[in-house]
Amino acid sequence: MKKTIAMIAAAAAVIAFGAARAAPLPEANPDDAGFSKQGLARLDSFFAREIAAKRVPGAVVAVARDGKLVHYKAYGLLDPDKGTPMPVDAIFALASMTKPMAAVAGLTLMEKGQLPLQARLSDYYPGFADMKVGVQQADGSLKLEPQASPIFIHDLYRHTSGLMYGGRSDSSSPVARQYPDGVAPAIEGDTQAFVDRITKLPLAHQPSTEFEYGFSIDVLGAVVEKVSEQRLGDYLAANVWQPLGMKDATFHPTDAQRPRLARPFANDPLTGKPQAIKLLDTPTRFDCGGACSFATVGDYIRFGQMLLNGGELDGQRILGPKTVHHMTTNHLGPEIKNNVAVIEPHRAGFGFGLAVAVRTGEGVSSVPGNPGEFTWNGAFGTQFFCDPRERLVVVVGTAAPGELRKYYREQVQDIVYGAMVK
Repeated sequence: MKKTIAMIAAAAAVIAFGAARAAPLPEANPDDAGFSKQGLARLDSFFAREIAAKRVPGAVVAVARDGKLVHYKAYGLLDPDKGTPMPVDAIFALASMTKPMAAVAGLTLMEKGQLPLQARLSDYYPGFADMKVGVQQADGSLKLEPQASPIFIHDLYRHTSGLMYGGRSDSSSPVARQYPDGVAPAIEGDTQAFVDRITKLPLAHQPSTEFEYGFSIDVLGAVVEKVSEQRLGDYLAANVWQPLGMKDATFHPTDAQRPRLARPFANDPLTGKPQAIKLLDTPTRFDCGGACSFATVGDYIRFGQMLLNGGELDGQRILGPKTVHHMTTNHLGPEIKNNVAVIEPHRAGFGFGLAVAVRTGEGVSSVPGNPGEFTWNGAFGTQFFCDPRERLVVVVGTAAPGELRKYYREQVQDIVYGAMVK
């Protein structure tokens, strides 16, 4: 067992060293950046243990402070069936880590005076005006009530539209049973088909009253397409991905990229039940802003660093600093029910900004950090968090679509902050 762990750690080190030339940010000695080398090495031993126990195929982890990488390594296997080693430029299905990028697309339009937060969603897609709110009755039936106020673009960013996801363990209401799961609409039809489908369903809550995780950012992506007159992926490529040098970010992996897609175990290590990341082998028919993009960890740490820098990286400005500040501030006022910790248990003590969770105070959360930290993650096993006070960006990629992914989110954050000595 110890020999296996040592071999995995050694392989990780070799892979990381080989990738040094292609590092997505400048590199720094951990000691010079306020980290303990021994503390960061706990990431190596942690993933070596998890991989040896066959709980996760592999991982890529990037940690940057003050804009410089202090840790950038690949662990384990890219494809457990083929035994392919994990490269640092592995491409991950990002699931909900697509959302912050789609939000940035929307905010670039806001800065141009084309998409204000208080615009009504029905100005872009009229069908949303007629959606009713499903109110569960004592006998289990649904009573449909009119919207007390319209859905605003603001509601899409902060998940207060009343739209939701079906197929989630935390969404078992009679309304949720009518909703598809997160990627189903993108596989089945185009943007207009998605809008037509979703507008026939009841809302889970009155708009602007409750944080309910769901299709809000997919709808925002559809609005971006309507305003920009481009596919969401084309707009993101021109305005975010290409300027930032995010070389592999895409909604549609090419044949050349496909060999680098990270793949999960065929069965969930916790339950033994079959699992899959459907988007790895099933093309989408529209660019769903909530769940359907792909990128490397290196790509995403450049995106996170841009946000941490106030909207700019390497001379390329994507957003103004005041817009980024607004995005990464809590937008769930006291009148809105905050359910963030319902879907992410270790995110008690967090509110929600414009497509990112935002830490609102000290303590409460089960992971270390500072007020102002902003973060989100993906259901297929990816995570990112930025801590402005510590000038820290962390991105993790795994292909772990089961509940185990939440364990990795918490553990990585614990290890990274534990390694910080200044």
